[in-house]
Amino acid sequence: MAEGRQVNCGPVFQNYGTVVQVPVPSTVGPLTPFLAGMGSLPGYEGIGIQDQARKHFPLPPNLVPIQGDQPCLQQTDWKIPAISEDDAKEAFVQYASSKCCYSKAPAIEMSLQDLQTFNTYRYRLETFTESRSAVWKAEPYNGGVVDSFLHGVAPLPWDVVTSVPPMFKDYTIKLKVPHTSAVKACPTCGTCGRCPCQKCKGGSKQQCWACNGKGYRINDETCSRCTGTGTDMCKDCSGMGTKECPDCKGRGQLLVFIELIIEWKNNISKHVSDPNIGFPTKLFDEVNGVKLFEDEQLMVTPVLGFPDHVIMKASRDAVEGHRFQFGSTRRILRQRQTIELILLSKVEYEWHGHSHSYYVYGNERKVYAKDYPKTCCCTII
Repeated sequence: MAEGRQVNCGPVFQNYGTVVQVPVPSTVGPLTPFLAGMGSLPGYEGIGIQDQARKHFPLPPNLVPIQGDQPCLQQTDWKIPAISEDDAKEAFVQYASSKCCYSKAPAIEMSLQDLQTFNTYRYRLETFTESRSAVWKAEPYNGGVVDSFLHGVAPLPWDVVTSVPPMFKDYTIKLKVPHTSAVKACPTCGTCGRCPCQKCKGGSKQQCWACNGKGYRINDETCSRCTGTGTDMCKDCSGMGTKECPDCKGRGQLLVFIELIIEWKNNISKHVSDPNIGFPTKLFDEVNGVKLFEDEQLMVTPVLGFPDHVIMKASRDAVEGHRFQFGSTRRILRQRQTIELILLSKVEYEWHGHSHSYYVYGNERKVYAKDYPKTCCCTII
């Protein structure tokens, strides 16, 4: 960051428990032409007005992280757990019990023929990044000191200092950029604080609802509501013909400023090895695995020495991909990569002379059985 330019105007995250956000009201009303005429400030040229048109600021060269030259330490003692036959049977019984239309008999009476355990791994890379963007905003001016250019030079987008929230969690804050505020006459009401009522077009009257503007009702009786005039006091403006200006809230003046949006995002890439045994790997998203490896630092390097070459390739592709994708557009604050062993066992069994199979997966010992041998149709009355 440029020396002497850092300005701390952000919120404080107390104990990283409750995150306190500085509230910034959103722009209301048709202020686009007005804000479009605002001049540009150094470092904020070309910023938009609406949130969807905000300008994103590239990362300064001095904030681009430098990759270390130390490779991820090679690990050779990989402890691979397995499930026992008793655990596999118990999981099947619990599975059958959870289904209202399944008989528990096959799970209890089955004869286990074979139990195969597969080494199925899930690699996960998390890259915690920060990005900054800005838009012009306006809010009613309620008096008080205006932090204009007279108080100093506006800090550049990446020179505004704020506390970082807990790592690896998405969060967004919006801040007023110091020394960018100005008080302007409200263009919607012309500083008077009130606008013509859209319901009565400023006439303070509207069609009588009781007689639909006719002045009379059934049997040609004079409408008692409007006494024959066919009009009634406008309810929207209480007969005044004007309403409070929706943009300045009756103040007649607006405080315009540049709003800085700081977004922290946890970007995740993951890869699950597929044993190609007919098990739908999408079910792995529902379960946890046994953590075999974890590496967390500013910039991680690809995993080496893992027994599954597919996982090592996934690590290399993810690390290089995140560095290419976020290295120049967002600030990388931290990276974390993990490898989990997801328990996956295929159980083949026999019941009443027929062969069947099911799968047990995850730490939760969930069961996937495509064809359960004994089900019934339940009718709920």
